[in-house]
Amino acid sequence: MNAAKVTGWVVGYLCTLSGCTDSGAVSEGHAKAHVKELAKAVSTDVGEVRRGLPLGALCMGAFFNRPSLGPEQASDARDALAKCQNKVQDLRVAKSTFFAAATADGTVLRNDREQDLMAGKSLFGAYPELRQALTHGYVETEGSMPEASGVKGKPDAQWVAGSPVKVDGQVRGLYATGWSWSAYAYRLEFALRSSVRGGVTEQQKEPLVYVFVVSGKHAYGAPVSPRVSAQAVEQLNPLATATEQTPFSTHLEITGRTFGLAVIRTPSLGKNVGIAVLRSET
Repeated sequence: MNAAKVTGWVVGYLCTLSGCTDSGAVSEGHAKAHVKELAKAVSTDVGEVRRGLPLGALCMGAFFNRPSLGPEQASDARDALAKCQNKVQDLRVAKSTFFAAATADGTVLRNDREQDLMAGKSLFGAYPELRQALTHGYVETEGSMPEASGVKGKPDAQWVAGSPVKVDGQVRGLYATGWSWSAYAYRLEFALRSSVRGGVTEQQKEPLVYVFVVSGKHAYGAPVSPRVSAQAVEQLNPLATATEQTPFSTHLEITGRTFGLAVIRTPSLGKNVGIAVLRSET
């Protein structure tokens, strides 16, 4: 039996003897409900990109229809990115942290951020499976490009989608978008905290909640989330038992505080990706 399980059993046993409420079990129950709701949000977010990116790629054809493509077209590329995102409703509301235009060899010409750290970098180097978009159409994948990170001083990686841009039937480049795991965890955490806050009465204290994206054995949280909390999630390897329908759940102690944890798989984000919620009653 692992330490988290032992902690949960002991807390429950002591509360049974004393008649107190097992706050860990309460938090665990809420966390399970939270991840199920967040999984629905994930499906909506990914659906927006799946519908919108191929349409955006059609729009980007006007930019790629030129004799040569290089750094000197960076300004035009940024204008085209803004125009095509605004033209497609799903892309206007997409949760992406970047949109990028790249040549057919994967070299980024420009992204839509004011400070473009991705320009000149290779999308295929960071996300090898994106190369398949040139021959197979729309593709989703995962990977890590430091220039696309959403946090400093902590590990981060990204979910990325790409669609080929064709001119006269020939592939001229790639239209890509994505979000960093840390930025996406922040988005989900912000939404969850707003929802939880709305359900708290004047007599209650607002519980503490954290959201993490779990990819493989790594957990990525919002920029200000404690690294020790991410490590506690990682140590349990929750994706080994979590499913898309049934979350992994337990309660555990982190730095002297009891949390309920739930993790659900979200296949739309990747084969081995899930969403985790840590909740603690206050």
